[in-house]
Amino acid sequence: MHIIAAFPGLIALIVVLQRGSAFAFLNVYFPVVILLPSHYRWYAPGLPDLSFQHAAIMPIALIWLLRDSRTYQFSLMDIVVVMFASLIGLSEFTASGYKDAQNLIIDVIASMVLPYFLAKTLIVPNGLSIEAGKRMVILLFAVAVISLWEFKMAYTPWDRILNPFFPGQDVWITTFRWGFTRVAGPYGHAILAGIIMVVGFRLQRWLHWRGHWDDLRIFGKNQFMGFSFAFIITWGMVAGVIMTMCKGPWIGAIGGAAVMAVGRSRRPGPTLLVIAVLAITISIPGFLWLKSWAGVGRENAKSVTQETAAYRWELIETYWDVALEHAWLGWGRHHWPKDPRQPSIDNYYLLLALMHGILALYLLWFTFVWMSVRLMIRGVRAPPNSEIRILTFTLASVYAVYFISLATVYLGSQTVHLLFILTGWAEGVLVYNMREPTTEDAPLVVEDQRPFKFKRTLT
Repeated sequence: MHIIAAFPGLIALIVVLQRGSAFAFLNVYFPVVILLPSHYRWYAPGLPDLSFQHAAIMPIALIWLLRDSRTYQFSLMDIVVVMFASLIGLSEFTASGYKDAQNLIIDVIASMVLPYFLAKTLIVPNGLSIEAGKRMVILLFAVAVISLWEFKMAYTPWDRILNPFFPGQDVWITTFRWGFTRVAGPYGHAILAGIIMVVGFRLQRWLHWRGHWDDLRIFGKNQFMGFSFAFIITWGMVAGVIMTMCKGPWIGAIGGAAVMAVGRSRRPGPTLLVIAVLAITISIPGFLWLKSWAGVGRENAKSVTQETAAYRWELIETYWDVALEHAWLGWGRHHWPKDPRQPSIDNYYLLLALMHGILALYLLWFTFVWMSVRLMIRGVRAPPNSEIRILTFTLASVYAVYFISLATVYLGSQTVHLLFILTGWAEGVLVYNMREPTTEDAPLVVEDQRPFKFKRTLT
């Protein structure tokens, strides 16, 4: 029955042949990434394990490669993304051999490399930045609404609907905090849902600020019970973030808000300086306090929060030297010496160093910093509150969300697909020569229009 994981591939093939790569990317791949769990697989003899997301992206990538790839513009980030994915695959191959590594190699290609390249070449050159943002937000709003059931009933509808088709593949973990269910949605765990929902909130703030929902009509009306649909969607995203009950992504949301404060300021330079001084002023004594507070050990912790912080501190003390023993390519996913007292590595940077080496960790950090700096520089050069200013700082704020969140949680499931979609989108914004739209409702366009097959604006 788990052959249904291949169905999105069939739908994607039909749509991409009829409507083109860009249409299929936004209207088939985006819904599959956001609405369908990535851990369910079709296990076919002699073939790599296939997820919904793998099946959906491969026909789109193939048709794009055959039809439209000749117009592609290469850049430094292309090399970084390929190197990062290659290091992960090489690390697992070295540690476990090809038989165990083949599924991971296919996975990094389908979840990192292809989403990056397709997002870079299909969104901005076709003037689809606004439509891409709307697709993501409305899908995540739907997840937030559906998750009200999980918040109340303590189980996810995705679990009950899909488990019968994938016997033995249930990985859902229902957790609780402060007496409430931590919503996981279709992402397997609340911490992953937390990151994704915060990213959706940041995209919605851009769309709301710029009035991109003003033309939304349902039954001929642009509001419900006196509230605009933009307002309802924004607070729906806030509810989605709150229901995950995840402190790491919440702290990441504060970092993203700080980045946007710079982007929305009429004097971004002084605003950035003030935020940086405040951050440094607070972070140094804050770090010293955290070290003393978390360094007491779990056995001496006086609260659940302190015990959690102590556990994460102990992880670094226990495993950093272990990571340095295999610094270049890591130990692979399952082979580092595990301390039975610390079975969960609740810090993705440490986990990445352990599994795939210090170089892979540096490439991830380089991506976060390099993309953020370039986006903010591009944004500062645009007029205050302009489309490009708000979009570039919104994308930069997403990196702040990821950068901070991953210090306390892990990168997995659809958070990987989403990160590389957004990185490709951001690189497209930076690489292709864009100008401000001539009217408030016009999409972002490319000055030097190239012969893409798909040129219609999706509505």
